[in-house]
Amino acid sequence: MLSYTGHPFYDVGVATICAFAEKRDPATITAADLDSIVEYMAEHYIVNPLKSFLTVAFPDSGFTNPAFEKTPAKRLKYANEVLNAWKRAGTKPGQRCVFTGEPAVFAADRRHIPLITGKSAVNFFPNGNAGLPVSGLALVAIHAFPLGSAKIDGRLFLVHSDNPDIMYSFAKRFLKNNQRAVLAKGEDGVASLQPEPRRPTTLLIDSLLSLEDERQRRGEDYDKVEPMSITAYHVSNFGQSPALDMYHVPMEMSNFLIRAMTPPYRPAWDALRARGWQLSQPKRKGGTSPDAFEPTYNALYEDLFRLPEEAPAFIRRYFLRRPSKTHRPGDPTSTYSLLTEANLVSFALTELFLKEVTQMQQERIDTIRSLGDVLAQHVMSENDRKFFHSFMTAQRYDELRAILIKASTAQIRSGRPPLIDFESYIRVFEEGSELPYSDWRLARDLVLIRMIERLHQMGWLQEHPDELAEPATNDEEDNEF
Repeated sequence: MLSYTGHPFYDVGVATICAFAEKRDPATITAADLDSIVEYMAEHYIVNPLKSFLTVAFPDSGFTNPAFEKTPAKRLKYANEVLNAWKRAGTKPGQRCVFTGEPAVFAADRRHIPLITGKSAVNFFPNGNAGLPVSGLALVAIHAFPLGSAKIDGRLFLVHSDNPDIMYSFAKRFLKNNQRAVLAKGEDGVASLQPEPRRPTTLLIDSLLSLEDERQRRGEDYDKVEPMSITAYHVSNFGQSPALDMYHVPMEMSNFLIRAMTPPYRPAWDALRARGWQLSQPKRKGGTSPDAFEPTYNALYEDLFRLPEEAPAFIRRYFLRRPSKTHRPGDPTSTYSLLTEANLVSFALTELFLKEVTQMQQERIDTIRSLGDVLAQHVMSENDRKFFHSFMTAQRYDELRAILIKASTAQIRSGRPPLIDFESYIRVFEEGSELPYSDWRLARDLVLIRMIERLHQMGWLQEHPDELAEPATNDEEDNEF
């Protein structure tokens, strides 16, 4: 009876119907299931809190039109007409639903489908007819999607994916939240639908990771997760100010996020994302107490949407713990420091990022790891504090090259092999076509990540904390969303 089509409003509506019926497969939805959710919508869409919630999806419809405020019977009649249209045979001769290809029973306009034109316009509709031909099932699905959406900043927030399971999970999560709001009563006896306090991008990533955590708790294997891309839509169809923002999580990014939640990487990943949450600010006169503070964003989650273009800055900030210049209130990245967070540096997590997000070749990653091990061992065995500090704080490429040449020359004079050979040097510092905007600093930072991890494991950094003083750099851009 139902299937996914690729259209976000329709598909999220279908996923919401499935979540309401607690059936993951749309093909298993029955007429009784449709009757159940239609009855729920007909009852709750005509009263608050869902009535006011729908103004951003279906303005001037029978659900929200102020003219029907004192005539609830008209609202109910409209609800039955629209939501039960799926029981009628095709009433638009020769017209097919633009979503499903089934015979059309309704000419929809902006009151019924967000972000299309109004009922009197003929432009942009098939054959010059006013209204978009749709089937009754399409009307039910489109009207169900707000139930499977969140409310953020006065707009609907819905999540679409080419993975039906993840789309179902998001719709179910938001549906349950909205159902709880319908049941909750405020002091005045009216149900209240509270908006999500978090930014759309933070909510998207945080919910995705939470869903992955739930999946793991059910004992499902990582290998059973199908590759997927995800797109979130932050949409308003309200009045004269319709709006749409889209946030895309490509397959490479979703693969990284899900694998980062698996046992080999989970401890390091959890530590990084825990330090990404907005920090509370000192209480101002008449302001919110820090005890009641709830963060609105996670800097790590927000910066994921700058990838892969800003991968070097992302690596430097989160994997190497370099502080950023920022004017955002409560930005935790301005407090990052190797002096206190060297234990958070993980080359394994960095390697996962390089493979999944930047598509760096394994051979180059292996060479970077090997060089980091060699340099760390040199610093440890020789207690070469000067080399470590110079390597970490070099500001020019020729300066870095000279540091490596000088140290390697000293090794040769002592009868030992050089710290780095020609081929390894070229592979680490000269190759890098996989990364946009790659530079020598990125290569140095990757080697340094492995060095710091090894030196921390061997205890050298704990004995020489002064060597971790932040270098003076001018290559870190302002970190603004």
